[in-house]
Amino acid sequence: MFGFINVYKPKGLTSFDVVARMRRLTGIKQIGHTGTLDPFATGVLPVCIGKATKLIEYLPDDKEYIAKVQFGANTDTYDLEGEITEKFDKQVTAWKVETALKNFEGEIEQIPPIYSAIKVNGKKLYDYARKGQNVEIKPRGVNIYQIKLIDFDTAAQTAVIKVACSKGTYIRSIAYDLGKILGCGGYLTALERTKAGCFHVEDAVGLEDLTPENIQMNLINPIKVMPQMKYVLNDNEKNDVIHGRSIMLTKGIFTPVVFFVYGDRMIGVGQADGQRISVKKVFEI
Repeated sequence: MFGFINVYKPKGLTSFDVVARMRRLTGIKQIGHTGTLDPFATGVLPVCIGKATKLIEYLPDDKEYIAKVQFGANTDTYDLEGEITEKFDKQVTAWKVETALKNFEGEIEQIPPIYSAIKVNGKKLYDYARKGQNVEIKPRGVNIYQIKLIDFDTAAQTAVIKVACSKGTYIRSIAYDLGKILGCGGYLTALERTKAGCFHVEDAVGLEDLTPENIQMNLINPIKVMPQMKYVLNDNEKNDVIHGRSIMLTKGIFTPVVFFVYGDRMIGVGQADGQRISVKKVFEI
């Protein structure tokens, strides 16, 4: 079994829980996902089955989210699962939120939450947090391609925002920083990932709907979704690739990633550097 399954992660499960369940459903140990979602979050969690785990590094890694922010307080985790650390009486308006969101457009420096799995000096940040230890958290560069307000409840002081961003962006930090800019505090109360690279929420399958009998029909052939160049092999070229021999070209091609295709199967990955494509990975022998 080789390919992707666009899983819709339900609320309450960790991303590892999803992988564990997929291993039980398929009987395959070699399974991985392409981007962690917090337990309270829902949405697109692409799962790679079998040797398709070797394709994770080549998948587009941009993300899109729908996030709900509660104003009027801060929490230590920047979300609803943490303890409230501050409360504010200040009220905000939709116009003020829309104006404040402009601060997040483009390339920005973001400080990750202390309750996160980022490592500092070989230790995860949440380990420092749980022990009450102070640690310097350095800002990280991320790219916010689009951020906009799509709903605002004046009475409840909540905002629903859409965020399209680069890999590594913490939506929890956006919620906290947004509240800080507005002077009213803010934390994340709901999060749905609607897109992860080439996988979209409208095409996702619910984890509870997957069975050992229908796994295969929900398996996505990498050829159909990977955007990189494909090189269709003939019989002799296939034999060369599976033995690690380069493919010679009649015209020059330069690209760091080429997928070798035979029939409807992805055989391996190569790199074109002029008159040849060298073999980097082989999936089928």
